[in-house]
Amino acid sequence: MTSHPSGLIAEAFEAQRDRLRAVAYRVLGSHADAEDVVQEAWMRLVRQDAATIDNLVGWLTTVVGRISLDLLRSRQAHPETSYGQEFSDFVVMPDDAPTPEEQVALADSVGLALLVVLDSLTPNERLAFVLHDMFAIPFHEIGQILGKSADATKMIASRARRKVQATDRSAGYGREHRGVVQAFHAAALRGDFEALLRVLDPNVKLTVDTPDGVVVTLGATEVAAGARMFSGEVARHRPVLVNGFPGHMSWRPDGTPLSVIGFTVAEGRITSIHIVVDPAKLASIHLPDLA
Repeated sequence: MTSHPSGLIAEAFEAQRDRLRAVAYRVLGSHADAEDVVQEAWMRLVRQDAATIDNLVGWLTTVVGRISLDLLRSRQAHPETSYGQEFSDFVVMPDDAPTPEEQVALADSVGLALLVVLDSLTPNERLAFVLHDMFAIPFHEIGQILGKSADATKMIASRARRKVQATDRSAGYGREHRGVVQAFHAAALRGDFEALLRVLDPNVKLTVDTPDGVVVTLGATEVAAGARMFSGEVARHRPVLVNGFPGHMSWRPDGTPLSVIGFTVAEGRITSIHIVVDPAKLASIHLPDLA
């Protein structure tokens, strides 16, 4: 690319803004973070000598990918900050045949459900899957972001694809998927540690939204050891769909909501659990009358 007036660079960037925002959002699962990434990409473009850029679209995609990857890795290092989706976006529905209105709400939740699945991938897997399978970026370009060869990047994307396919939305309604969640609840209520380990992925991530903040627990042993939190002062509970995936909702004896629990299941094991017990956050979720 030859040197361009700043106005033309700005115009070219604006033409790519929506696409770059879409890439960052799919990688990060947060609209706010996506906006920040795109803005950072613009600032780096302003500082870059345009004459050194042969392919502006590719350059911008690479920059957005690298910034997003850094954010993903930072989240992994600080898991208490890793959850991007606000619970006000969650769609909670009865786990039975949906009404026409519920079908519309469920359709709106598909994108959120995919983000929940992507959250179970490693940063490298998530970036490789999103860039290649959703945006058709060649493996050799993704490899430059990851610092891997094209062949190694292809293997990473393939591994991510298998995980995503294992938690396909249609499986969210399957008997096996529900069965795993039911087995977890039964084991938790019995305090059966070994049974819990059988249904938990070794790298399961538990996130609990409490009135005092977010508490994150990693690993099957640690999650199973703390499973007593799943009973508590529950007076009544029933299965629900949380963004199209199996979950549970519980109530206190006075009829007020106690918790909403969402699960992600892959290859017959629970890979992530997210629980809301904070009354303020529960109030921000649209909770249907499930009495």
